[in-house]
Amino acid sequence: MPRLPSLDISFRQLIYASIALHGILLAYGHWQDTHLVVKYTDIDYVVFSDASRYLTQGFSPYRRATYRYTPLLAYLLTPNIYLHESFGKWVFTGADLLIGFLIQRILRLRGMSESRAVKFNAIWLLNPMVANISTRGNAESVIGAMVLGSFYLIMKKRIGWGAFLYGLSVHFKTYPIIYSIALLVMMDDAYGGSQGVAVTDAHAQDKRTQDGRLEGAKVAKDNIVIRTVKDLVGFVTWRRVQFGLLSGGWFFLITGLMYYMYGYEFLFETYLYHVTRKDHRHNFSFWFYNIYLTFTSPTGTLVGVLTFVPQLALVLAIGCCFGKDIFFCAFLQTFAFVAWNKVCTAQYFMWYIVFLPLLIPCLASNPRLGLRSQGRNMLIAWVASQVLWLSQAYNLEFLGLNTFWNLFLASGLMYATNVWILVELITGADYEPIFGDGGMIPQVWRSRS
Repeated sequence: MPRLPSLDISFRQLIYASIALHGILLAYGHWQDTHLVVKYTDIDYVVFSDASRYLTQGFSPYRRATYRYTPLLAYLLTPNIYLHESFGKWVFTGADLLIGFLIQRILRLRGMSESRAVKFNAIWLLNPMVANISTRGNAESVIGAMVLGSFYLIMKKRIGWGAFLYGLSVHFKTYPIIYSIALLVMMDDAYGGSQGVAVTDAHAQDKRTQDGRLEGAKVAKDNIVIRTVKDLVGFVTWRRVQFGLLSGGWFFLITGLMYYMYGYEFLFETYLYHVTRKDHRHNFSFWFYNIYLTFTSPTGTLVGVLTFVPQLALVLAIGCCFGKDIFFCAFLQTFAFVAWNKVCTAQYFMWYIVFLPLLIPCLASNPRLGLRSQGRNMLIAWVASQVLWLSQAYNLEFLGLNTFWNLFLASGLMYATNVWILVELITGADYEPIFGDGGMIPQVWRSRS
């Protein structure tokens, strides 16, 4: 079972500590940008600001080369031009804090005590990697806040607002589309009950298990084709259709408005570019070396497209199997998506780290996955594989040594490590559906608090 520090602090104190951490990094970043050759601010933030400047001058944000994001992000950061250049970094810091608030609410809804929830929440709010990425000017925390916010609203059965936020998140960045199947799976018959929380009853759980076995024995007698058809027909419910129409409607409405304003250039730079994207620069992805070797070859584009096949198949399968526990499922899906992606940088880790405080409690019932056993080994292996890769990247980028083959081997080791971690989590974590009988949220973490 993961052991957390014994120091008790309130959630408010945790927020203050997180603000202080971000503030220190922002101040240091300003000093480094002013005095050192190597800048603290991420190049993406410079691109965002340049795109915002073009907007204030009445031009398209896509006048800025390599701006491949929705125009809404450039509009959001126009105060970078009117007020102060660091405005956007404070927006991203605010998104980090909002995510921390949502994590606290979700942990409490599932029965965890306030003090214990604070300790798990510190994994996000006091995470130096998270604070570093946001204060350097990367917008991933904004997407994370939208995704987690939509999950929380749907968990609270506010489907309209949840669908809006989910559709908006997919508009901002397409990767949250991978959660759509899991969200639909979560909206099963139990989701349709009344809102509330329920203390887990062992006797009721045993009865449900026995009833499930009897039902399973009966269903097993049916022809597999008939059973499949029944399952597919039964899957189509009003709540699922409602969520699909609302979230899809918001996505197409916002995207259509941006297309009306900026035309095909918006569509290509924001979405289509990423489908056929070939990045020959070294990155964590297992595929980068093959893309580097075939960059000028016609087969290079084909390989870039085909890499989506195993990636999407895997996240689809995980969504179907574990969607009833949306937070556990979302971590697995995102972890797999990033591990199989054809481009992978450190900022992509933010996509699944946001779910980490909601995943670790799922490991509590399996001592083998604790931080004193296999959990520790997984953490060490994840960090060590990155350190090995970074050492080879340093030799290439700063020393000018030809270490492409070594980088490929290091990427392969990272890929193998991620696969091993994914298998360990799937086989060892405690899978707990979000909703129980009558649409109530079982207090599954009450006994572990």
